Amino acid sequence: MTEPAPRIEPPAPAGTGAPVGRRERKKARTRQALADAALRLFLERGYEQVGVKEIADAADVSVTTLFKHFAGKEALVFDLDDDIEAALVAAVRDRAPGQSILQALRAYVLLTEDHAARSDFTAFARLVAETPALRDYAQRMWMRHETALARAIAHEAGAPEDDITCAALAHFALASRTLTNQHPTPRRATEEIFTLLERGWEGVQREG
Repeated sequence: MTEPAPRIEPPAPAGTGAPVGRRERKKARTRQALADAALRLFLERGYEQVGVKEIADAADVSVTTLFKHFAGKEALVFDLDDDIEAALVAAVRDRAPGQSILQALRAYVLLTEDHAARSDFTAFARLVAETPALRDYAQRMWMRHETALARAIAHEAGAPEDDITCAALAHFALASRTLTNQHPTPRRATEEIFTLLERGWEGVQREG
């Protein structure tokens, strides 16, 4: 039996504890089956060589069902978009007592880099790095969380929801991934970027 393709999940945010109904469980299983089939086929044959019908067939569903769960081919690879946004917000909202917003974000980004460095994630990382469509989609997906993160920062800082300094902090914290992904030592690069951001943020807080 073929082993499931490796997947990287974001640090889990605090759950609500609400029960999940049968219909929701079925939808979640179908979504997972599609994502797993897509990743397995992409890793075996390459992203451009696999069509959505093949993915649907491998998951034993119709193409129509596939598009009910995913907007397109790229989304099949990055199926944890909502979870990532929730985890980013939770990193700020549920940070430890005495931990600053920047320290919490730094810890979260470093944790995602540690996940990405896992040996069982190498093939997936190579697939994304070598496929322009996936590489660009991954960056767009990551930056889509900017608004939600800015609001969480503003709330924790006691600032208006549309505060420009909170929006800037969210933007640059997320955009740091573009630089660190291209750096030979991503972890060190992340530490240096967040040290710079924290110094600037501390200055803004003092002025406020």
